[in-house]
Amino acid sequence: MFLKEQYVDSLYAKDADLERVKTVLAERGMPDISVAEGYGRLLTMLVRLKGADSVLEIGALGGYSGICLARGMGEEGKLVSLELLQHYADVAKANMEAAGLGGKVEYFVGDAKESLARLATEGRKFDFFFIDADKEGYPVYLGYAMELAKPGALIVGDNIFLRGRTIDDAKQGPAVRAVRSFNERIATDERLLSTVIPGYDGLAIAIVK
Repeated sequence: MFLKEQYVDSLYAKDADLERVKTVLAERGMPDISVAEGYGRLLTMLVRLKGADSVLEIGALGGYSGICLARGMGEEGKLVSLELLQHYADVAKANMEAAGLGGKVEYFVGDAKESLARLATEGRKFDFFFIDADKEGYPVYLGYAMELAKPGALIVGDNIFLRGRTIDDAKQGPAVRAVRSFNERIATDERLLSTVIPGYDGLAIAIVK
């Protein structure tokens, strides 16, 4: 993390619920790849500003981003969270419940592409999307988000720099190429109004017109 991000994070008091997530991840040997603190705060703000009451999260991990998203919703808001692994979803659910937000979330466990296809078949629509799962799936997840989006929905994608790999021409692995494709579509698709925030590991934000 760069000094400027460290400085900004130092301005804020530690959040007990989010610190609990970090502790549980370490205790369970799960990867420490939750959304950055500053972007977690931004997710809460964006959900609140949007007035989103139907949020879809692709990638639950330990519930860090789920807590941030759910905090931005109103009392009737609902978060649908897609997670590949059952034990990750269980950890996320426990952390959401510990934060007093367990009643706001519904988990779909399994391949996210299959869950997204099911949601599309059911005609489900959402007004906010957060994409933070396997990077090779990002282009597919973006396509489904646009299909499942209500007019004016927000789509947010994390880790779009892949720790610098997406801007290194020497890197040509499948995950890098997939995220580059995601970034290019975010920037050029005429159905989207978008920007990229270059702090931390990069965050893409788009509005579906």
